Amino acid sequence: MIEVSLKGITKSYGAHLAIPPLDLDIPQGKFVTLLGPSGCGKTTTLRIIAGLEKPSGGELTLGDKTVFSGAGDTFVPPEKRGLGFIFQSYALWPNMKVERNITLALHQAKHPKQEIASRLDEALKSVRLEGMEERFPSELSGGQQQRVAVARLIAARNSILLMDEPLSNLDAVLRTEMRVELKRLSRDLGATTIYVTHDQVEALTMSDMIVVMKDGVIQQIGSPYEIYHHPANLFVAEFIGDPKVNLFSGTLRHNGDVSHVSFSGTEIELPNRPQQEAGEVTLAVRPERMTILDHPKPGAIPAQVDVVQPTGSQTIVSLTAMGQQITVLVSRFVESWPTHNVWLEIEPDHVMLFDATTGRNIPDERRLRKSDAA
Repeated sequence: MIEVSLKGITKSYGAHLAIPPLDLDIPQGKFVTLLGPSGCGKTTTLRIIAGLEKPSGGELTLGDKTVFSGAGDTFVPPEKRGLGFIFQSYALWPNMKVERNITLALHQAKHPKQEIASRLDEALKSVRLEGMEERFPSELSGGQQQRVAVARLIAARNSILLMDEPLSNLDAVLRTEMRVELKRLSRDLGATTIYVTHDQVEALTMSDMIVVMKDGVIQQIGSPYEIYHHPANLFVAEFIGDPKVNLFSGTLRHNGDVSHVSFSGTEIELPNRPQQEAGEVTLAVRPERMTILDHPKPGAIPAQVDVVQPTGSQTIVSLTAMGQQITVLVSRFVESWPTHNVWLEIEPDHVMLFDATTGRNIPDERRLRKSDAA
């Protein structure tokens, strides 16, 4: 069942078309992330769903209820849409204590006092703010204020939850913990959650479905696996992944059932590539799909180690090869590389190809069949 449906939704600010006609269906009970760089239209889309922005055209339905129709001149205000919303800017009442900020909507809806107290206690425990219910927002840190906003959403128990970068002001450890809490909240409530972020880690770890946007246009909709392993175009491939994907210019040619891609004097065999796609291409290789060797090997690329960055369980190694910067992700802790001159081996099964002109993905039919079977 579709819980949120946008059909031909547009938004203009004067002569500027911020959101071209946008179509998006969000299934009930799914955790959906709108992901993209600043200015891509993700927050505007979220505010349109919330009723905080009025679209210029199109139709928006929540469940079986039309809350906006450009043709029918329908617009349901935000307070009548029954949505839960976390703002990036907290949106707390400065003159109210934590307890009142969390339970104000419950009091206005005339819930029983015992139920309000129970929801308050549950919400405070979920965000680790027990004992702070008598404090004012000014007496809390920025991270604590953000957690009050999350607690308010937990207490409300809405069936549709909207979140606009709710973890942006938390420290790294608490951000990781709160990702777990928000995903658990969405699951336990059976809520449909629409989450806005520019942080790909949040999107990949929390989402059932990711919607990647650029300039108000949806670039790809898919599961985290699909977005990461089968990006629809070069923009998605570059935007998703930390460290970023490595890119090379090359030429794809075919010899019977076997395809070859050549770049900077190196050639790699790629089976099962579509025959009609031969020509100039851009190769994309994830940093974890390259191996650093201390000796030459057929097909390996000579390289020089520049910078070694241990991150704990992994190490980011920056190298120079073929006149460009390359990043390799090593799955162990390395403080310094023992040799300066090395060789790089690419895993052929994990090379992604994109049309050099359009940036469109050239699918690997064999990999797609494997992922479908999984």
